[in-house]
Amino acid sequence: MASYDVIIIGAGHNGLVTGAYLARAGKRVLVLERREVIGGACVTEEIWPGCKVSTAAYVNSLLRPEIIRDLELRRHGFEMLPRNPSSFTPFPDGRYLLLGPDAELNRREVSKFSTRDAEALPRYEKMLERVADFIEPMLMETPPDPWSGRISDYLRLGEMAWRFVKLGRAGANAIEILTGAARPILDRWFESEQLKVTLATDAIIGAMASPSMAGTAYVLFHHVMGECNGVRGVWGYVRGGMGGISHALASAARERGTEIRCNASVQKILVNDGRAVGVALSNGEEIRASIVVSNADANVTFLRLLDAQQLPADFIESIRAIDYTSASLKINVALSELPDFISLPGRKPGPQHRGTIHICPTFDYLERAYDDAKYGRPSELPVLECTIPSVVDPTVAPPGQHLMSMFIQYAPTHLRGANWDDAKEKFADRCFDVLSEYAPNFRQAVIHRQVLSPLDMERRYGLTGGNIFQGAMHLHRLFFLRPAPGYANYRTPIDGLYMCGAATHPGGGVMGACGYNAAREILRR
Repeated sequence: MASYDVIIIGAGHNGLVTGAYLARAGKRVLVLERREVIGGACVTEEIWPGCKVSTAAYVNSLLRPEIIRDLELRRHGFEMLPRNPSSFTPFPDGRYLLLGPDAELNRREVSKFSTRDAEALPRYEKMLERVADFIEPMLMETPPDPWSGRISDYLRLGEMAWRFVKLGRAGANAIEILTGAARPILDRWFESEQLKVTLATDAIIGAMASPSMAGTAYVLFHHVMGECNGVRGVWGYVRGGMGGISHALASAARERGTEIRCNASVQKILVNDGRAVGVALSNGEEIRASIVVSNADANVTFLRLLDAQQLPADFIESIRAIDYTSASLKINVALSELPDFISLPGRKPGPQHRGTIHICPTFDYLERAYDDAKYGRPSELPVLECTIPSVVDPTVAPPGQHLMSMFIQYAPTHLRGANWDDAKEKFADRCFDVLSEYAPNFRQAVIHRQVLSPLDMERRYGLTGGNIFQGAMHLHRLFFLRPAPGYANYRTPIDGLYMCGAATHPGGGVMGACGYNAAREILRR
């Protein structure tokens, strides 16, 4: 029977980060991946000849610079490609809004709709940067447990309180961002709906919520953290697709001695006398280790890979209460030519093609899209977030072709009176119709398409409910409450069993912080 120091379940990016750091510390590490490819939802797949498709995650900014540096990811092939402009929003009246890292471009573009907003936008961004200076250090920290009774936890809580006090009046902004709704914040700062709705789309990505609901301000803020090549808040493409991150991490981990096995589905975590001792695979093989680390979500880890009777009743109750509702559907498309937008014509690569294309003309449009999902229906008029990475990175598509990622809201996990296997293609047609209203040549340019419903996300990537964050990122499921009170230190009620995925602090997004923090706690053991 094979034996290792550490077994990691799942070769998603967090699992690979944990494996690389533990191997760097001299541990004998085995990473087991259920699928035939590594990366989890941070993956590149050639689903059509010559097309390197980021089938799930599609842009990046949050990958922690500490990890890039420590693991020398650039030496292992990781390369970020910034986008400028980073955002294009066409409107039904023929106007459009471009936004990006260029402050002068932003001033000119926003001034088309409101000179007041053009002046307010830099102040808004500085406010967010100040809040980020307070929140970002917490991403790479293990949350203190306020109920532990340990002096060390109380001291760390005191340190955080002092950092908060030093924010001054900006502390009120931090509280609102952590707890509040995105729409009131945007309404207070800006008057033009065109700017507000463009910013608001970031508040709903992956969330079963509208911008007027509490908790969406943090999702909005989540999308302005991070950096691309040292520039804060800029999102970029990864050369060769998002799998470039996972392959660089895997290369760094293997260089340090980590073993990675694909097509190795874990069926059960083995427990002996309250302690994890290894795993059993679906083929009957058993592998032993003194430490087991799960990169799966809490539902898979505790309710499928373990017997609930091995866990405390109050813990199981907390795990069962996690909200895995998704609102997102992904469509990957191969195109024979670029979309020719009515508001900014052109079939050759232009500023309208480089960044994220937002199809969401008004707040009312967005709210109505959510209303449909609230009642178990796909949005009649869905919100579209489209990217065309091949414009910036030609290596991902054959010559003369392009790839588009379409991230769609709202597509609720559970449909009323229907199922996604029957409904997804019809809904994809509806999404194509909406985009064609802004770019009439779009439909005829489609060569291939892949539609991934929330159900497909669950089957393909092991994400319960199709939730891309491994559980909703509401305030009562963040920081020392994620995934459950008393267990935010990456440990579990089973001795020797740890978690390292997005189900833990600081949550979803391709940042690697969960895996980094988990490795640190394991090495402290």
